Amino acid sequence: MTDQNSPALRVALAYHQAWTGRNLDEAMAYVADDVVCDAPAGRIEGADAYRALMEPFVQMLISAETVAAFGDEEQAIVVYDTTTTLVSSGPAAECVTVRDGRIAYSRFIFDRLPFQLARSTAS
Repeated sequence: MTDQNSPALRVALAYHQAWTGRNLDEAMAYVADDVVCDAPAGRIEGADAYRALMEPFVQMLISAETVAAFGDEEQAIVVYDTTTTLVSSGPAAECVTVRDGRIAYSRFIFDRLPFQLARSTAS
């Protein structure tokens, strides 16, 4: 379910479509230079650090399915499930704040345990 009239949701979905399409350069065009992201790995500040967080994941991404997406003037949330080279199901959610047409803040939520277990059994 989506509301395409939400300015924040339009940005969040464009960003999401770009990175799930494995185009990190395009995705980063929707991210503010001074973005702040709170993720399971901790707080990440700045576009370079954000890209460093996303790049390894995008490289192992096989597919993504959007479960739901909602938004208003400044905030949007996208819930999705991914298939990667490590795990067949990696559900996640991102709640973003958009300012001046770019993502200024992201709360990135996912379970790291399945990825850690897959890495440990692969070694």
